[in-house]
Amino acid sequence: MELKEIKMAVLKGGYSLSELNELTAYVNSVKTSQAKADISVGDNVWVVQKTKRTAGVVTKVNIKKAIVDMQGSRYNVPLSMLEVQ
Repeated sequence: MELKEIKMAVLKGGYSLSELNELTAYVNSVKTSQAKADISVGDNVWVVQKTKRTAGVVTKVNIKKAIVDMQGSRYNVPLSMLEVQ
């Protein structure tokens, strides 16, 4: 199934707010598990925020977050916000 088809199915599905919240939680958990499988120490990553992407290097991977060295400082970043470069 293509992404466009999934978006249309959600839009036309007539789901309640609680069902959409459950779907959001599921998508976030999948994002975290995918990121954990793809990211390891030493990887160059993008930290994706709403309006910008910042380059960084992963120094440690925890259960739900990673410590990322960005612009000389270390930040504790959720795995769902990381993309491998």
